[in-house]
Amino acid sequence: MRPLEAVLLLVLLAGFLAGAVPAIRTTWLARRVPLAVALAASAQVLVEGARWQMAPAYALALAMVLVSRRGSPEGAAGWRRVLGEAAVTGPAALVLALAAALPFAIPVPRLPAPDGPYGVGTATYHWIDTARPEIFTAAPDDRRELMVQVWYPTRPGHTGRRAPYVEDGAALAPLARLLRLPGFVLSHLPLIRTSAVVDAPAAAGRPFPVLLFSHGRAGFRQHNTFQVEHLVSHGYVVATIDHPYAASGVRFPDGRTASFDLRLQDRRFFDRVMPYLAEDASFSLDQLTEVNREDPKGLLTGRLDLARAGMFGLSMGGVITAETCLRDARFKACLPMDVHMPADVVAAGLAQPTMWISRDAATMRREGWAEADVIETQTTMRSVFASLRAPGYLVLAPGMYHQDLSDFTALIWPPLGRRLGLYGSLDGARSHAVIKAYSLAFFDRHLKGEPAPLLDGPSAGYPEVIFAPR
Repeated sequence: MRPLEAVLLLVLLAGFLAGAVPAIRTTWLARRVPLAVALAASAQVLVEGARWQMAPAYALALAMVLVSRRGSPEGAAGWRRVLGEAAVTGPAALVLALAAALPFAIPVPRLPAPDGPYGVGTATYHWIDTARPEIFTAAPDDRRELMVQVWYPTRPGHTGRRAPYVEDGAALAPLARLLRLPGFVLSHLPLIRTSAVVDAPAAAGRPFPVLLFSHGRAGFRQHNTFQVEHLVSHGYVVATIDHPYAASGVRFPDGRTASFDLRLQDRRFFDRVMPYLAEDASFSLDQLTEVNREDPKGLLTGRLDLARAGMFGLSMGGVITAETCLRDARFKACLPMDVHMPADVVAAGLAQPTMWISRDAATMRREGWAEADVIETQTTMRSVFASLRAPGYLVLAPGMYHQDLSDFTALIWPPLGRRLGLYGSLDGARSHAVIKAYSLAFFDRHLKGEPAPLLDGPSAGYPEVIFAPR
């Protein structure tokens, strides 16, 4: 809960008590509570921004102000009388309880600051692949367009406008529905601020290795910001791709929106388009080569070490990651997370060092995964692991649910998230600690050539992890 939200709720509580409790029901207090409510509500909306979770608080504030203006000069007394009657019948108390519970259960979280030696900058690019038709639309002249957000190291302590977590909360409605939640539930996410400074100057020194991130089905490019910012703060450039029509919603600079294509819920269609989505990653690496040659934004020219490129992705993004690494040898390290491997990858194997971050089969079953999905994920992952032509690692964290591998652990109060079946028994912060530690160690060893003792065997620092190197 944000500071001014808490202030507004305290003022509403004072107003409720002033009208409902005879011992503190004074004319002096009653006359001032409506003004205090109006000021607190106005300040909260103007400074912090309105969100749907505060709707009961706004409604109660409006009711207090309106009732206080009725029937002058007895307005204050009238307000006390009406509110007192409401307290007797219970609705006002219920509204007040709901006004406090909603913003607490679904907060505007403060994302953890990355702990590396670099600050984080970010810039967003719009790229059009003129050589590739858009297969998700019927217009024959449509070409594939991408929105790609590039996160890069800056000097520590650089200040400026921090990037919002997402820019268009309404575009996330399809994702909310896939999570069995109302479509508006994620509309407040633009109120969250990341640690990244928009268009900040890149850090000096040697060029940085480059990573690409691919989101989950109906996801969005920012949903693993905890992991992205961590890697950037330790000296990586990370380009996060929005895959139009496979993302929840992608807004282009001219205002057009590419919404999630429901055909992707059909497994046959899903499998058929994965190679096409893998081309998004290869095209993005092509464009980053041009940015490194001459960045139109003047930020990243000469700052990218494209000879040291890797890729990671969650869920559908993990499939795209494996598919990309199979098809494009420029990617030197591959990290798919919590997903089955596509048939062509199982058949051909992978030549790059690869790490899988996932869970054990028992945890997947507790989460409610269909048995066929559990078996497919476990067997295909282990099959590709066994056939690797390079070093490989299995990192399994029992008790970690699918959403625990993303930022969603911060978006809903953990007890409520567990009640809804979204979070597992492993604490969300601990899940993130595991993911950050192992993904950084993997890329440090195989892209930077640095020692990574964490990958030598099971770690006493992470006793919950089932770790298998190859």
